[in-house]
Amino acid sequence: MKFCILIPVFNGDKTIKALIEKIRVFTDDIIVVDDGSTDNTAMIAKESKVIIISHSKNKGKGESLKSGFDYILKNTDFKYVIVMDADAQHDPRFIPDFLKAVHQKGADIVIGNRMEYTHDMPAMRRLTNKTMSFIISKVTKQDVPDSQCGYRLLKRKVLERVKIETSKYDMESEILFKAAKQHFKIDSVKISTVYTDQKSNINPLIDTFRFIRLLINFALKK
Repeated sequence: MKFCILIPVFNGDKTIKALIEKIRVFTDDIIVVDDGSTDNTAMIAKESKVIIISHSKNKGKGESLKSGFDYILKNTDFKYVIVMDADAQHDPRFIPDFLKAVHQKGADIVIGNRMEYTHDMPAMRRLTNKTMSFIISKVTKQDVPDSQCGYRLLKRKVLERVKIETSKYDMESEILFKAAKQHFKIDSVKISTVYTDQKSNINPLIDTFRFIRLLINFALKK
């Protein structure tokens, strides 16, 4: 079971240590991409003895994922990577469920599905998730109930074959579009999410525009 955990983080010193400790129940192979944090994130990650990739300035989640994926492909032999957010919303206890979906269902990408536990999800986020997930399910011709969930597993061969061109939050949708086009199987596992008082970095207007632009570009290239 050669897998690692990839955590992109920006100013996450309040949550990163506890998250790493919970992950260590399942694996010590943890890669943290510090995206130009200005707090104590880098110091805490270093003390936690994980692999650290550092950006000199904040570049965004997409670029952080690119840096992590690039490191994994060039420097490791991990067969799977599980991406988790650093804000304590993703519970590591679901890690075994992601791995089971790969081995029992033959999935190439596994995405966390929060949509059965939406009572604490902000209304606007719930509406956006349902709308984008409906569109992505239609385009990929696969059932993707929570396409915007950042808690996901990707097989190494997906990272090797999918050329990533975007760099913001639309990257996660881009990967699904391109992976489905190459006939990779997408599956989901039910997860719960802990919503905190931390402000989301997603801009509903700008990121919706990016998603629409991505959708149009994908349609034109088909």
